[in-house]
Amino acid sequence: MTQPFFTNDAVILGLLISVLALVFVTSASEKSGWKKFYTYVPPLLLCYFLPALLHWPLGLIAPSWYDLGAMAEHFRDSGIAPNLTDHASWSTLKQVITDQNIPKEDLKKFVVKSQLYFVASRYLLPASLVLLCLGIDFKGILNLGPKALIMFVAATFGIILGGPIALLLIVNVFPELIPVTNDELWRGLSTVAGSWIGGGANQTAMKEIFDVKDNLFASMIVVDVVVANIWMGFLLYGASISDKLDRRLKADNSAITDLKQRVSDYQASVAKIPSTTETFVLLAVSFGGVSLAHWGSDVIVPWVSQFKAALEAARLNSLMSGFFWLIVIATTLGLGLSFSKARKLEGVGASRWGSVFIYILVATIGMKMNLGEVLQNLGLFAIGIVWMLIHVTTLLITAKIIRAPFFFVAVGSQANVGGAASAPIVASAFSPALAPVGVLMAVLGYALGTYGALICAFLMQSVAVG
Repeated sequence: MTQPFFTNDAVILGLLISVLALVFVTSASEKSGWKKFYTYVPPLLLCYFLPALLHWPLGLIAPSWYDLGAMAEHFRDSGIAPNLTDHASWSTLKQVITDQNIPKEDLKKFVVKSQLYFVASRYLLPASLVLLCLGIDFKGILNLGPKALIMFVAATFGIILGGPIALLLIVNVFPELIPVTNDELWRGLSTVAGSWIGGGANQTAMKEIFDVKDNLFASMIVVDVVVANIWMGFLLYGASISDKLDRRLKADNSAITDLKQRVSDYQASVAKIPSTTETFVLLAVSFGGVSLAHWGSDVIVPWVSQFKAALEAARLNSLMSGFFWLIVIATTLGLGLSFSKARKLEGVGASRWGSVFIYILVATIGMKMNLGEVLQNLGLFAIGIVWMLIHVTTLLITAKIIRAPFFFVAVGSQANVGGAASAPIVASAFSPALAPVGVLMAVLGYALGTYGALICAFLMQSVAVG
């Protein structure tokens, strides 16, 4: 782990918001240079990758860092380096760590994690789901037809199939790149399958079921996060050229266009300059929904956990995840409010505020990505890249056969690979009106994640060890 220049969340948040503002200001610029630049680079992609560049290679921010003061005090008081001061620099402490051959495990107690992603995913994400679902057009969503579900299933199948094929290919072609035994490898990759088909709860379930060692699990998380985030970047770019991609797929995107137009027309019909009172009502509805979602999650999870043995036997570990219920409740509240007078809050900026929260979440996700870690795990990343390519190929072939728009490719994929935290981000890249579709598909991914991951794991086991 590297030590970033800034280790204060207030400073980091200011940097991220400034990056987002810079992207929006330049993307709205009338200057020909910026117009040409944003013809090829979608703004949302920059909102995602610029924070990643601030992390690596610039080293200005990071999702976690060491408490240097506590580390220096420990080294001094324990006699490891008795002459250290409380304000010892990272280079000095790093030299002590190298000289004394101190293992990384002993340094974990000094790790401090940024809380920005936690706040964005646990507070701003559910708030955005409430706001984006307020103006949902159920008739328009129903008109999308069965293709969304077909693409979701194809995305799941591509991950199940991709794991064993990628493992077989890399192990036989580049065996020297793999740092673990074949038996350890398939067990570790089972956690990636759990994450890519379901989410964090499914990933943890795979770790426990197949007894994956902590060090290997940490490496697999790196593969999971970096490969998935790189793919998300491609999806965000694809959203900006979706019309071209739809023409290549010979897809009928009229239902999606109609839904976007219906929502746009409704927004125009109720739009007005909001008063301070209306703004507070909007915030009360959104964060009141967040509070209800957290309260509901806090009540449901302990009750559901009473049936832990039965749920684990049925591979329904997601039902014991607080985040799962947080997303489900926030989405349900938003959907319910869309039938009430609260729907008119769309006129005072419900979807705009929801989009702002989503963009902040995008920036915090980007901050977590360290592209430099690819160089440290080339073999595992090779498997991850091949695996993802098979997933993508499966999706594109299916889309071509059923003439599904690229929107279904992107959201079907991200509902599996990214889950509820990023599926609405990708859906919103097409239109804020489509964000609820991403959420609903991601919830389905949570439900099926463990089953799909188990099938994938057993296939990888047969390939790896026979």
